[in-house]
Amino acid sequence: MDTACVDTARVDVVRAAGPRVLGLVLAGGKGTRLAPLTDDRAKPAVPFAGLYRLIDFALSNLVNAGYLRIAVLTQYKSHSLDRHITTTWRMSTLLGNYITPVPAQQRLGPQWFAGSADAIHQSLNLIYDDAPDIVVVFGADHVYRMDPRQMVEQHIETGAGVTVAALRVPRSEAVGLGVIRPARDGRTIDEFLEKPADPPGLPDSPDETLASMGNYVFSTKVLVDALHADAADPDSVHDMGASIVPMLVAQGAAGVYDFTENEVPGAKERDRGYWRDVGTIDAYYDAHMDLCTLDPVFNLYNPHWPILTSVPSLPPAKFVRDLPGRTGMAVDSIVSNGVIVSGGSLRRSVLSPGVRVNSWAQVENSVVMNNALIGRRSVVRDAILDKNVIVPPGAEVGVDKEHDRARGYTVSPDGITVVGKGITIE
Repeated sequence: MDTACVDTARVDVVRAAGPRVLGLVLAGGKGTRLAPLTDDRAKPAVPFAGLYRLIDFALSNLVNAGYLRIAVLTQYKSHSLDRHITTTWRMSTLLGNYITPVPAQQRLGPQWFAGSADAIHQSLNLIYDDAPDIVVVFGADHVYRMDPRQMVEQHIETGAGVTVAALRVPRSEAVGLGVIRPARDGRTIDEFLEKPADPPGLPDSPDETLASMGNYVFSTKVLVDALHADAADPDSVHDMGASIVPMLVAQGAAGVYDFTENEVPGAKERDRGYWRDVGTIDAYYDAHMDLCTLDPVFNLYNPHWPILTSVPSLPPAKFVRDLPGRTGMAVDSIVSNGVIVSGGSLRRSVLSPGVRVNSWAQVENSVVMNNALIGRRSVVRDAILDKNVIVPPGAEVGVDKEHDRARGYTVSPDGITVVGKGITIE
């Protein structure tokens, strides 16, 4: 039988059940504000919440919604990200499903991606090959749960060319985001402002503004036409938020989707509208501390909309020794498999697999990544330790911020000390 006939038949069967959707995940950013965590890896590959990578949240939302054909567009320091995707996110090829990393291929000439819009423009072969009705474009480095099917349904219902997911944020927090001025109908975008110095307030809440989440739903032809027009504009910065969306707003073809209306199976009212842009050290740290509370705003333990990842084959976490002042214990903390807490104490901290905390050591208000070693009588406080960091017996990190800076460690504006991968604390 002719192969083209088989492919066409498969497409028709899928379309009979609903629109054919292709997912594109933008994972090519440098993530410089997360340094030193991004010194040796792409931002979407940064570990989060012990077991996960940041990209697992976007991919989980798409897969849980049944969108199983996804291309992840990568560029900078992408090896660990590519490896994570290819070893973790494997789909059944029997039904034509796939999640694949797509590096910058220079298909249109000897240049790398000039922006997020250019990344898709240089990868238009993915859209041509898949022939989708709808293209869902998500960022790769935010922490949230979302059912994108509801956004796609609104997009089709309203007939928009592009629909932008948005949520209300304080005006003071919106200067680094794309900001939306909605029309009176609440569904059409009147104006889109990329990182405005003075974000406009909302009519019913002057101290809040409507910010883009960096998630878009496009009708395929609208997206392709806009990308071609943008590529031909020598003055464009070739960015989805700064170039493509304003172009479609000017054409009256842009709609907005209120993220707070999204109903995620298994979620509680407390979860509604939780979204964190973890693009800075302090935002990344705060998102971890959100997880350590008794009743966290973002609940990892929702079996109806799981955050999926590959869990390493390590034994369960172990807490040993119970002597005065030398008790292996953890309070308000997340402890991954393979961790051994031997006579040390954890408070309000997140530990990734394979971490070892030895006797009399104290780890407080900290994020400790894979295979770090915390020596006897050492103190880790208000800190982020990357993979394979060694804290020798009696050493301190995060306690004296000036001393941390003098040793060459990064200290964030909010006073969080960050130690890069593989460093031994002096």
